[in-house]
Amino acid sequence: MGMERGAELYETCLPCHGDNAVGNAEIAAPAIAGLPQWYIEDQLRGFQDGYRGDHATDLPGLRMRPMALSLTREGDIESVAQFVAALDPVFPASTLHGNAGAGAASYAVCVACHGEDGLGNQDLHAPPIVQLDDWYLLNQLRNFKVGARGADPADTWGATMRVNSLALTDQAMQDVIAYVQTLR
Repeated sequence: MGMERGAELYETCLPCHGDNAVGNAEIAAPAIAGLPQWYIEDQLRGFQDGYRGDHATDLPGLRMRPMALSLTREGDIESVAQFVAALDPVFPASTLHGNAGAGAASYAVCVACHGEDGLGNQDLHAPPIVQLDDWYLLNQLRNFKVGARGADPADTWGATMRVNSLALTDQAMQDVIAYVQTLR
């Protein structure tokens, strides 16, 4: 267990998330470097438990689920999460063209969980969205809206995101994400 085991396990992640976990937008693999260990652990467990990466429309999730399922030894999830969390955070460049001013009003709903600064809240299982790729945020909001995420009864925290996503048009999603980018 620990960093050495995490580095060894991360070798499996390299083809998609790349050196230093900077991600690869071309294959919808987000930058994960420097994300909190608790968040990475939560997501890997979600993939293992099947409430992530088990929906026919979520192709990146379907690719990720077998990777998470390969973490079979006790402590594997914690080790790889610790390794990734220790990497220098990446703040990917914006790729979307939303209206940050319009998005600020919508973000008022997001503040309750993700905070005014977008740094998240571990107690609410809300990730630091300021560190996530904008295209990834958009894909995930769309996934919540169509029920590819947050619809499984086991995903109690995701259910909140699902409800909130239903109120957003695609343009409103891009606008709120543009606002999140200003919080960096």
